[in-house]
Amino acid sequence: MRKLNTAAIAGSMLVAGLMSCGSAHAAKICFAFQDLETEFWVAGHKAIVETLQAGSHEVLERNANEDANKQLEQVKDCIAQSVDGIILIPQDGESATTIVKEAQAADVPIAVFNRPPSDLSKGIVVVADNKTIAETAVTAIIDEALAKAPADKKLNATIIVGDLGDPNAVGRKDGFYAAIDKHKDRFNVTEVASKWDAATALANLEASVTANPQVDLLFTSSDFLFPTIRSVFEPRGMWKKRGEEGHVLMAGLDGDKTACQLIKDGYVDGTGVQDLFFEADSAMKGILEAIEKKETQPNQVLADPGFALTQANLATDEMKMWGCKLLAGK
Repeated sequence: MRKLNTAAIAGSMLVAGLMSCGSAHAAKICFAFQDLETEFWVAGHKAIVETLQAGSHEVLERNANEDANKQLEQVKDCIAQSVDGIILIPQDGESATTIVKEAQAADVPIAVFNRPPSDLSKGIVVVADNKTIAETAVTAIIDEALAKAPADKKLNATIIVGDLGDPNAVGRKDGFYAAIDKHKDRFNVTEVASKWDAATALANLEASVTANPQVDLLFTSSDFLFPTIRSVFEPRGMWKKRGEEGHVLMAGLDGDKTACQLIKDGYVDGTGVQDLFFEADSAMKGILEAIEKKETQPNQVLADPGFALTQANLATDEMKMWGCKLLAGK
């Protein structure tokens, strides 16, 4: 795991705004997260913990190491310690629903960050519009692929699918097909399962490319898999920059540092971007406001519309992407 610039992350948060609209008194917050396996989760974790601590709030951190049952027990323990509120990054949508119900049954307000529960009717839910973000990113590479190809040529598209127990993965897959289905007659589609695991993605992508070596475009449901894609493509002469013979049009989703660098270098054509700092800020503001107002069972869905960073808008929109901010040390 690459180390991130903590100062850059904290500096990107609206700390003063958060403190001014949050609880007037120091609160005890349980921050329960499923793991810190990607840059997105690492950056979100640091932003939340450091900003809350800067506001003199006590943070009880609980890492479930991708174990949904363990996370439920950790949240129960937090409730037993009389926390004022909970911020949750769940393992999946179903376990999130269970944990939200557990918190509300104990009259403890809870905010779910980025990975939504399957039931959105309870708790504060901060979530990216994964379907729209994915559709926008995929549309950009589809348009480019079709513009370059003869009108009668059938193209081959690959999607690396996330863990479909995660609503984010479902939304990203739906967004891919929303874009590709507008041109059904032009594409053969191959699905590669990753289950949000690099080793699984590696094995399945190796098998897919071995069986079907012609790939015209590829969408990965998460940017963290670009190094895995490179390890498969490079030995086969498929890891090429834009303008080079054999370049595979590629897009991802998240907006991490790796994707930013690869877009700038010309290996990747675009990525869907989640506004990490907006989402973290919204989760913290939501939970602190609920505590201040003594709302024990708040419910609101706060949507992050996101956007796509592509080669076409890189010059103007680069610093809107959280990964590019971290890459630049801002």
